[in-house]
This record gives sequence, structure tokens and C-alpha cells, in this order.
Amino acid sequence: MDGTRTQNDLNSVIRQHSEWLATQLHAQRESLFPPDAAKEMRKFTSGEAATLLGVGDSYLRKLHLEGRGPSPEVTSGNRRLYSAADIQSLRHTLETTARRPGEYLPGRRDGDEMQVIGVMNFKGGSGKTTTAAHLAQRLALKGYRVLAIDLDPQASLSALHGVQPEYDLPEGGTLYDAIRYEDPAPISSVIRKTYIPGLDLIPGNLELMEFEHDTPRALATGAAGLFFFRVKQALTQVDGDYDVVVIDCPPQLGFLTMSALSAATGVLVTIHPEMLDVMSMSQFLRMTADLMDVIAESGADMKHDWMRYLLTRYEPADAPQNRVVAFLRTMYGDHVLNAPMLKSTAISDAGLTKQTLYEVERSAFTRSTYDRAMESLNAVNDEISALIQATWGRT
Repeated sequence: MDGTRTQNDLNSVIRQHSEWLATQLHAQRESLFPPDAAKEMRKFTSGEAATLLGVGDSYLRKLHLEGRGPSPEVTSGNRRLYSAADIQSLRHTLETTARRPGEYLPGRRDGDEMQVIGVMNFKGGSGKTTTAAHLAQRLALKGYRVLAIDLDPQASLSALHGVQPEYDLPEGGTLYDAIRYEDPAPISSVIRKTYIPGLDLIPGNLELMEFEHDTPRALATGAAGLFFFRVKQALTQVDGDYDVVVIDCPPQLGFLTMSALSAATGVLVTIHPEMLDVMSMSQFLRMTADLMDVIAESGADMKHDWMRYLLTRYEPADAPQNRVVAFLRTMYGDHVLNAPMLKSTAISDAGLTKQTLYEVERSAFTRSTYDRAMESLNAVNDEISALIQATWGRT
């Protein structure tokens, strides 16, 4: 009797705490982004815009003076500021006179396969969602057409892009709608534009767990078919609309993760270089391989264009971490990305306001801290971009 009362009390406390937290998070968002204001990307200095485009600042000024492309905002200090939409417009302008195709618009050409990148890890705290969010935004800013999918019921990727599931998705609107077994919706119905040109989002929430519950029932009744193809089949509906899809996978090896792996052309596994995390990853990889064997036996083609490990929250001055990094590089060689993602207060501080580092102003941080973090992020994401280009047969 007492045991039952304790359980009920615990349920009540947990539910109340959940509601309190959701209310406070909503209030925080309202204070940062009022109801009548949409979240928007910051403006870029002419130097940042030139770097993103791969041209010199002087050439960008020349385009402005000649009236080619959009006119930037000019501040009282005579600084030129470009919006993300301005940069996208400039890409199209520059591409018309490019020396080689794809110099400014690096996306797919005829015959190129849409790239689907699954970002995954079984252990929390590995920087999985941070990696997925920065990768999707960087690729969009570099001229790719990107779809980010939040397949994690915890929905952190959605929160970073201004979506609070408890308030913004009361009646669905996740990928579950497009992959459910009964009356699936068109995937286009759950895609929403973001405040970054070229980046669309399918948000997530707890509803995604329904797929984990539905699949065993569907398998038992013979109604599931090849369940692990459901994400891949849904993505075929928008194959012509995107160059790259970035999937933030759930932190467990369930049916959602298996479906994402079956859809992926590239797999990125985040690793925090601590021995306990590496030991955990050993079990994670073994379980993943066993599950993929089962899927392959069911007829799935589990070939991927590439698989890479990304070292995250790396501290170069930490001797034990360096030993783990050396161990991993010796063992896995080229399967470990050259560029690690450094641990940085700039990235974690940006997250306090539900932003990525690409969204915050440089002036918000110590210049050296910001520059160091940004250099690390860009090195990682541009190395992944190079993998995408190589898959398409370009160097």
C-alpha cells in the first residue's frame, strides 16, 4: 500500500516538475524572442561574408559599387553588413560568372545522390546535437540546400532552431507523421522553413517514441513490412529539393535509429575522448553492428559512402585526453576526422540562449575564445563538406 502511494507521489512530482520546467522555458523564450518577433539570423560583416563566399573583401566591395547583387546595410561607421539572404543571393550572382561549375553553389548536379548524414552516439554528453546543428547551419551558409531532421524525442535540435515542442507541436508535426504505419502524411507537411536561407527543419518531440511502440505491434501482425526503410522512403518524396539531409539520431539503438541508419549515406559518430566514454562506445558499436546484421539479412543494403568519428569537447592541454586521442587515431586511422571539435565556453554560452555559435555576435565573447571555437567548428564542418564533395566525385 505504501509502495503504491510512493509511486503515485513520484509520478505526480515528476509531472509537476516537467510542467514547471516547460513553463519556465516558454517564459524564457518569450523574453528572448517575443511572440510578435521571429527568431532571425544575425548580420555578417563584409569580411565574414567574403570568407563564406570564398572571395576577397575588396571584390565584395567592388560588386557593391557596381550594383551587382544585393545592397548591404551600411552602418554609421561605414561598415557593410550582409544578411544570410544577401549572401545566398550573391552566390547565385557569382555562380553565373564562375570559372568552374559549383564554385559558389556547391550542391548536387545531375546524377548526384542526395547525401543523408546520420549523427549518432549512444552516450549523452558527446556533443551529438551540437554537432548536428552546427553542421546543418554551416552547410546552408556555404550554399547547400539542407534539411535538418530532429529524430531525438528530447528535441534539443528543435529548441536550438526556435521550436519548443510543448508549445509549438501540440498536435504532431514531427517525422513520425510521415513514417507511421497508419495513414502516413506527406513528408512535406512536417517540413518548416528556418530563419537561415537554405535550411529547413523537421522538428522533434516525444511523439517520436510512438514509432518505437508501434513497430513491435506492426511486426507482430505482419503490417510493418520493411520498417527500417520508412525514413528512406519518406525522404524520396523530397529527393529533388535538398543536397544534404542531417539527422540528429536518438541516443539509443531503437527502431528510429535503425531506420535512420538505413537511410544514411554517411554516418558521423561523436566521441568524447575520455576512457569511460570510449569503453561505452565499444559496446555501442558492437550492438550497432549486430542490429545492422539483422537489417542486412532482411534485404537492406547497408553500404555507406563513409563513416567517421568526430572527437568532441576536446581539450588539447588535457594529457589523458591526448592519450585517448592517440589511441583512437592509431586504431581507426582515417576513420577519425582530422579536425576535432574543441571544448569551448563560447559554444556552451551560446546554448544558454538556444543559439549556435554561428548565430551569436563575436562581440558577445572574448575575441580569442570566439575565434578559437569558430575556427574549430569550421574546420570540422568543412572537412565533412569535403567528404560530401568526394562522394559526388569532386575534389
